[in-house]
Amino acid sequence: MYSFMGGGLFCAGVGNILLIVSTATDYWMQYRQSSNYMHQGLWRYCKPGKCFPHNESIAHLDATRALMILSLLACFIGIIIGIMAFIHYSSFDRFDKTFAAGILFFISCFLVFLAMAVYTGVTINYYGKRYGNWRFSWSYIIGWVSMVLTFFSGIFYLCAYRMHECPRSANSH
Repeated sequence: MYSFMGGGLFCAGVGNILLIVSTATDYWMQYRQSSNYMHQGLWRYCKPGKCFPHNESIAHLDATRALMILSLLACFIGIIIGIMAFIHYSSFDRFDKTFAAGILFFISCFLVFLAMAVYTGVTINYYGKRYGNWRFSWSYIIGWVSMVLTFFSGIFYLCAYRMHECPRSANSH
């Protein structure tokens, strides 16, 4: 049980760091415009030598930002509860920290998935039709990797919860 929780905490910790890096960096996509390579993230777009904030409110970027930040919060709170479950494991009938951490990691995973789906869909439909020379970049890829890690964190924590629950339910019959 503790090995599952340790694996879950490791995946969640790495996933949360990758969520922060992905959300904060400016390499979600790269494209070529008038013989210059440019790149953009959720907060800024960059031309050679200078970056500029996204001044106007762009709906898909606002949605992606909000979902990524909510995912970060869910993952962070899941890590805190996961550490509390790991250090002071006690079985509460009403509130099981292991189960709660696992659910928070799944919520984080789902929010990252929504953010990546919104960004992917709009980017492919908009840039795919207007520009020929563009591609997703490393910040974007890190976002997908963080989604996989938060998913496995949830799996690990729910496995730990099930391992702890099964002997207890067998004894009560």
